[in-house]
Amino acid sequence: MTRFHSSQALFILALVLFSCSPQKTKVSKEPQKTSVEEVKPSKVSYDFSTTNPNEIEDGSLEFILEVGESGRYRVSVYSSNSDSAVLWLEDYIRNTDDRTYNITGSLVPDSNGTASVDGSPLATGMHQMRLNVSGKIKLDSITFVLMQKQTETQEFLTQKMEGEDWELVWSDEFDGEGLPDENKWSYNVGNWGWGNNEPQYYTDARVENVRQEGGKLIIEARKNDEGMDWSSARLTTQGKTSFTYGKIEFRAKVPEGRGTWAAGWLLGDAYRDEVSWPYCGEIDVLECVGYEINDTTGSGLNHATCHTRKYYFKQGNQIGSEIAIDSMNTKFHTYAIEWYPDGIHGYLDGVKYYTYDKTADELEWPFNNPQNIILNLAVGGGWGGAKGIDENYDSHQFVLDYVRVYGKK
Repeated sequence: MTRFHSSQALFILALVLFSCSPQKTKVSKEPQKTSVEEVKPSKVSYDFSTTNPNEIEDGSLEFILEVGESGRYRVSVYSSNSDSAVLWLEDYIRNTDDRTYNITGSLVPDSNGTASVDGSPLATGMHQMRLNVSGKIKLDSITFVLMQKQTETQEFLTQKMEGEDWELVWSDEFDGEGLPDENKWSYNVGNWGWGNNEPQYYTDARVENVRQEGGKLIIEARKNDEGMDWSSARLTTQGKTSFTYGKIEFRAKVPEGRGTWAAGWLLGDAYRDEVSWPYCGEIDVLECVGYEINDTTGSGLNHATCHTRKYYFKQGNQIGSEIAIDSMNTKFHTYAIEWYPDGIHGYLDGVKYYTYDKTADELEWPFNNPQNIILNLAVGGGWGGAKGIDENYDSHQFVLDYVRVYGKK
């Protein structure tokens, strides 16, 4: 299986070391200018052996990164004399929101001193970064390789929300075979943790993880799959079509099993990397975690939530609601929102159970701007894995009958 995206583009990264703050080394207060070695097209490397100090014990190394092209990157750290070290890379370390942006998850160097992760999101511009180290390590170099270039959305659909009847404006009925329609869906790839410490690797157009079959879309998470702890898929309309307002429906059945985290949701088209969120807005329509689902009866909960800069879960003040459902894993249910210019309402099988209507400013209401549709199945992570992952499962399937978008007429 090839995980690496075939279309790599040349980019320029400038790394400037401005501080080093491990607990057991002395720190120079003046920034050091460093050179960048260009290894090959779309890959550059910074040589830590020229810095002083480059041996860190329970500390960190800060640097400035200039990204020439927005997209998803493979980040690799090379080291020697690693003593059970665990690393993670932090972006936008001096952000005004006092957030911590972990863009790699935990990295453990292998026997050769190499630690690597795929899919880290980086937007064009300057990034103040910190490489955090637990344990002791001697750093050799770090590389950033562009895997997926950010693709600008081609079509924007703004739905009329006045009228008596709903009119279908966009849909995927999944009536084909094999991979889903490439004109409607693209893929987010990688295993960088996805902001929630999720362990799965989202693959790129791989039928083992996503396929149309019998008029349905199957997203399948697979355990111990070709060197991955878990593989799965995350589909998005980003780069294809974005939506403003309308009724959005997902007809689906979700997997049981402790550790699963199935989702059908929307994310602002303005998303480029982690600092974009939650300013760009997020609307969760279908969100179910396996530990809330009875493995025998399939009874469980669906959660609907809107995340904005004013109200989001990392502040603990998100505005959401939940509804009980029977037979989630064996019967199809219709999960929907009606998104108006002044409010968003959530429905389950036609029953209204959720409203978000905070519209004072863009910090409360970024939802006058277009959003992408996302379908994914995670295993583990901060919420899905809060009670562990059931070892009795080797795979899980999230099955969708259709995705539909309506406007009024």
